[in-house]
Amino acid sequence: MAFEGLADRLQSTMKKIKGKGKVSEQDVKEMTREVRLALLEADVNFKVVKDLIKRIKERAVGQEVMESLTPGQQVIKVVKEELTELMGGEQSKIAVADRSPTVIMMVGLQGAGKTTTTGKLANHLRKQHNRSPLLAACDVYRPAAIEQLETLGQQLDMPVFSKGTEANPVDIASEAVQQAKADHNDYVIIDTAGRLHVDTDLMDELQQIKSSVKPDEIFLVVDAMTGQDAVNVAESFNEQLDLSGVVLTKLDGDTRGGAALSIKAVTDKPIKFAGTGEKLDGFEAFHPERMASRILGMGDVLSLIEKAQTNVDEKQAKELEQKMRTASFTFDDFLEQMGQVKEMGPLEDLMGMIPGASKMKGLKNAQIDEKQLVYVEAIIQSMTKKERQEPSIMNASRKKRIAKGSGTSVSQVNRLLKQFDEMKKMMKQMTGAQKGKKGKGMKFPFM
Repeated sequence: MAFEGLADRLQSTMKKIKGKGKVSEQDVKEMTREVRLALLEADVNFKVVKDLIKRIKERAVGQEVMESLTPGQQVIKVVKEELTELMGGEQSKIAVADRSPTVIMMVGLQGAGKTTTTGKLANHLRKQHNRSPLLAACDVYRPAAIEQLETLGQQLDMPVFSKGTEANPVDIASEAVQQAKADHNDYVIIDTAGRLHVDTDLMDELQQIKSSVKPDEIFLVVDAMTGQDAVNVAESFNEQLDLSGVVLTKLDGDTRGGAALSIKAVTDKPIKFAGTGEKLDGFEAFHPERMASRILGMGDVLSLIEKAQTNVDEKQAKELEQKMRTASFTFDDFLEQMGQVKEMGPLEDLMGMIPGASKMKGLKNAQIDEKQLVYVEAIIQSMTKKERQEPSIMNASRKKRIAKGSGTSVSQVNRLLKQFDEMKKMMKQMTGAQKGKKGKGMKFPFM
């Protein structure tokens, strides 16, 4: 999970002050010292940390906090608000041009994930905003860059404008915009060339493309795992191109979070989106307040709900609810639900969105081994259709056959059968408890 080290450190610090009936200046001093160390360890820019700590101190020892009935909680509120403001304050939405198409220029160093991010952004615009983007292949230098974008276009069933490696990138970008107008595409996303480092030739070409197509957005794609280097790159690109926003890739990786917490403060450009996985749907709008909540262990319920709404079919959810209520939920239904939950992203990330999950007994520091889910799927897929519908018919020979077919043991098969039976009983109790309330049963997460 992104910010894992920073989150653990800050949550531990906040816990010490949360329950205090009174908060002294010494308490605030000790807390801000811990926050400062945590941020510096997370590779946050030194000047950014210094300014942030100064603001937290001023507010935390002010009348607003000291006269509060719950000073400890008020201090945590101050820290959350300042972290939110540090990352941009509120979500910065994508620009929409008065005339069609809206032109987005993707820039960045080689290896940041720019081409893949171009595909992810196109997919996001179509799924979330019902748009029809055209992708423009303007990286004529990197081997196979054009082929990569064309492959992404095929996977997404989206048009890609390309003129090969011999054409001028400025001409490609300009002609792509004209093609989009002719084909009534409402967005053009231009995948530009990158270099291993910022150089004059790269910037000259990007400035020419900017001058030619007059983009509505210029997004810098940076690898969140590069820490302060990402901030330095952002400064260089911003000076030359006047960026409109930043897209952070690999935010779900083993990153300390320094880039996300520094870029807005240093460049005054908002983080617009974040890449959160290798799949083309591993991409989401960046919400500063939600990210601050996750860092402080307060969860991110809104993002969890949005993921659920995107990945779960409403008709299927209603059918499943009826099955739960009548205890007719089968292993086939269970397999289907597992698939939908997996589509929502890594389970550890989902757990991080549930408020207080990190403090729940048995879940704190729990490592969710998604490989175990592979065994569960294998066991279910090794069952016959009748066995999935009626697990009660399982006898010793059936269990032995299933274990052999799934590469597991009979004890693992028995464990799954027992857990499944307990889950069905619990579901029936929960839906039964809610039955009669306006004729509707309980709504479950991910449904």
